[in-house]
Amino acid sequence: MSGGSQLDSTDLALLAQLQEDSSLSNQDLAGRVHISPATCLRRVKRLRDAGLIEREMAILNPERLAAALGHGLEAVVEVSLDRQGNEEQEAFEQRVSADDAVQQCYRVSPGPDFILVVHARDMQDYLALAQRLFTSDANVRNVKAFFSVRRAKFRPRIPLPVRG
Repeated sequence: MSGGSQLDSTDLALLAQLQEDSSLSNQDLAGRVHISPATCLRRVKRLRDAGLIEREMAILNPERLAAALGHGLEAVVEVSLDRQGNEEQEAFEQRVSADDAVQQCYRVSPGPDFILVVHARDMQDYLALAQRLFTSDANVRNVKAFFSVRRAKFRPRIPLPVRG
């Protein structure tokens, strides 16, 4: 399976269901896609082995966690580098991606070089993050942070074509 050229409608249906709820039992998943449990197990294994399913995880509800942990700060951060060669961009990308506070890292064009989504406990924690990731890096030219006041949508899924 390469480049998605061998994905049929059953594969796409499995991927769509798993994006919605990866905690489904094999039996339930097979029932939703209208295939046998054995076929379902075999196909999902093939999709995993092909690297189409990168990993599975729980998506936590920040509003409900806030009662126990506090709301924290989420920020979308634009970062521009001074030197923008591939080597410098890869070094920055590896350094920020290794930091647990960085939830997402995108190399973008045009505009800034990177867009990061970061999470911090509070402003003090964000300032420590900014020092650690941006201020201490001599190649970081400009940083612009936008603090989230409300998350209207969060749906990490890839739209899949429907094949008949």
